[in-house]
Amino acid sequence: MAVRRRSGVGSLPSRRLFLTPMTVIHVAALSVASVACAFDLRTRRIPNWLTFGAAAGAIVFQIAVEGTSGFAHGVGGWATGLALLIVPYALGGMGAGDVKLVGALGAWLGPVDTFWVAMYTGMAGAIMALIVAAWHGYLRRAWSNVWLLLSHWRLNGIRPFPELTLSTSRGPRLAYAAPILVGTVVMVWLR
Repeated sequence: MAVRRRSGVGSLPSRRLFLTPMTVIHVAALSVASVACAFDLRTRRIPNWLTFGAAAGAIVFQIAVEGTSGFAHGVGGWATGLALLIVPYALGGMGAGDVKLVGALGAWLGPVDTFWVAMYTGMAGAIMALIVAAWHGYLRRAWSNVWLLLSHWRLNGIRPFPELTLSTSRGPRLAYAAPILVGTVVMVWLR
């Protein structure tokens, strides 16, 4: 006879974390992030047809499944994705394709999951940036640039530092769709 344990104080953690099925929405978001990652790694660009097409498809899907609340959920996720990454873009530290990609993923996932994608993406991006900098022998210079940027912001306010933007920096580049893909995978896995 099998004994079932109830989850609670003094019992083992629930296995739900490992048994949660992926939804159509999760599969769509992972697919979009994977295709964007492949493009970004190969060409250093994420095509507009992918980001805008994915966002439009997500909103149509949300409306078809949930009606007006689905529309609000999709548009809210899209806006959340854009809002979370617009500052790094405005400061010259990220490309517009990365911002549009997180917006498109947000249209699929909604505001709350998009927030978590952005948080996990930031963590993955920091780790990957350190690895890329170390691999290219740029780690010491990268730390120097971080301190220079923080000093610039302290003295001049938070605004782009022309010598350290994505378009002017001579350091190694990280295809940021890779951390976005990792952030999406982690969010889906932990969901």
